[in-house]
Amino acid sequence: MRQASTTLDIQTSGQRLYEITREVTRWVGDQRPEEGLLTLFCRHTSASLLIQENAAPEVKDDLIAFFGRIAPEDPSAYEHDDEGPDDMPAHLKTALTQVSLTIPLVSGRLVLGTWQGIYLFEHRRRPHRRSVVLHLIGE
Repeated sequence: MRQASTTLDIQTSGQRLYEITREVTRWVGDQRPEEGLLTLFCRHTSASLLIQENAAPEVKDDLIAFFGRIAPEDPSAYEHDDEGPDDMPAHLKTALTQVSLTIPLVSGRLVLGTWQGIYLFEHRRRPHRRSVVLHLIGE
């Protein structure tokens, strides 16, 4: 069993879903695995990871709007606001999504569905530099 790891640094420019499928797929291909398991881990409490539709851009817009409704920027609703009114809502959005993904590899390829893409979901309004750790185990 072979293992490899790396860190992807993603520069964000505000609340948005940033597709990272291409970068992840490129790195996995460079490792030349035939079979295995890829784990992605987001090292932040105000950003998360999603596998989501990558064909219709409206899906991303609807997701952002939905999470804005269930975790609104309402200063009267939260005690924690150390970094501004989007701070606690960002933590809530992360708690409701995930910071880790696991994707199998078969015949040297990530087993993603036809319309599935891998996304970093930035929950903060201001730009950030986010780190996503990739760990591959396989043969």
